[in-house]
Amino acid sequence: MVLSYNTNMSRFFMGRGIGFVAAVVLLISITYTYRHLLHVNQTTAALSFLLAILAVSAAWGMVVSVFMSVSAMLLFNYYFLPPTGTFTIYDPQNWVALFAFLFTSIVGSQLAARIRKEADAAHNRRREVERLYAFSEKLLSEGNVIRLMNAIPNYIVECFEAGAAELFLPQKDKFYRSGYGAAQFDEEQMKTAFLRDEGISESQQALHILPVRLGVKPIGSLGISGARLSRQTLEAISGLVAIAIERARAIEQLSETEAERQGERLKSALLDSIAHDFRTPLTAIKASVTDLMESADSGNARNEELLTIINEECDRLNHLVEEAADMAKLEAGEFELDFEPVPVETLIETALEHLSKTLGDRKIDLRIAPGLPPVRADLDRAKDILVQLIDNAHLYSAKNEPLTITVEQTGDSISFSVADRGPGIEPFEQGLIFDKFYRGRDQRYLVRGTGMGLAIARAIVNAHGGSISVTSQLGHGSVFSFTLPVALVRSQAR
Repeated sequence: MVLSYNTNMSRFFMGRGIGFVAAVVLLISITYTYRHLLHVNQTTAALSFLLAILAVSAAWGMVVSVFMSVSAMLLFNYYFLPPTGTFTIYDPQNWVALFAFLFTSIVGSQLAARIRKEADAAHNRRREVERLYAFSEKLLSEGNVIRLMNAIPNYIVECFEAGAAELFLPQKDKFYRSGYGAAQFDEEQMKTAFLRDEGISESQQALHILPVRLGVKPIGSLGISGARLSRQTLEAISGLVAIAIERARAIEQLSETEAERQGERLKSALLDSIAHDFRTPLTAIKASVTDLMESADSGNARNEELLTIINEECDRLNHLVEEAADMAKLEAGEFELDFEPVPVETLIETALEHLSKTLGDRKIDLRIAPGLPPVRADLDRAKDILVQLIDNAHLYSAKNEPLTITVEQTGDSISFSVADRGPGIEPFEQGLIFDKFYRGRDQRYLVRGTGMGLAIARAIVNAHGGSISVTSQLGHGSVFSFTLPVALVRSQAR
């Protein structure tokens, strides 16, 4: 940074020195030409001096032009105003002409210097805009977050001809540095710029440390050295860096989301394929076993037992295949619901009838509030919800413990609850049990199941516009609840 500053100062003084030399050469040339080669009047000499002063002021600025104006006035007085060869002025009009010349030359120099300054500023703004455009193109070409973080400092050095650049991101507490000067920034200053949301500038050393904001929220800080940049350009760089980082993160997140979505689609297709491939041989096995059981010798107890086991396991495999097929259809959105008003009693009776063999002599305690309106539901699908919850409660409860089914109205919904007196569910597992294939940590090896049943139940409840939840206490059992909307039954006029 010091080297860059010294270089700029050397260039500045060298330019001024050349300007003074050029001014002296022009003044001597004009004076010699008009005194010895071309004999012109005072007006021509004065205009020639003015034109030379304007040219010098436009090229080297106000300091050189003032020096040239004063020098030209003295030369004009000595060589062109009578009496020549002396600085004495006898005619008052020549005093007026002399001061008019000096005033005109200085004012003209100021205007020329201002025009030059404004032209230089416009040129610098144009260059900064071009650099910002090139910088934005480089940022937009990178979609990977990690590569972008590492590339940003190098892009700044390359596009803005800086000595070094550094990016600090507090989310990872990491500094990303350019390859030209890794140790030129104070890490505490970088962190302070982020924490206080304030920039730090040292113009003499061309050092800038500024917060990187996304909107009004700082997300990091940026250090740039060795480049003299305007405040607007620095803010534009900060904004472009913030937008590029957020864009790269959004692209990465979108890619991950799309990958997850494609993964889910593949899982659904796999489940559907497996279910289809399993259903045909299972149907044949089931039909064969049923025929054998009907024609088997009743005296052979062992054969009857084996056939019964085969038949039960066929039923179990059929149930697993049905669950897989249902899961595939639910996830693919390929199932349709036939909504109709369904009485609460009909829904419960249908579910209990479906589970009559499974429940055996299990005691069921029904607590149905009187006068409940019907629910808006697809009877077959809504029955599957109750079947799943009752079957779960049956599997995880002792044989002699009753199951309690409670139905009541809560606002515009009917709430169904199935309570058991099983071992209960750990608090951290209560938010996971409705996920696909998840099974309780302590029960997965003790109770049969695939972990798809509750996920299917949740999907069906959501399709009905209801909600499902669980409350549980270790050692005291669990209560699974879900809601279905009340059916809007139109009253018919008499």
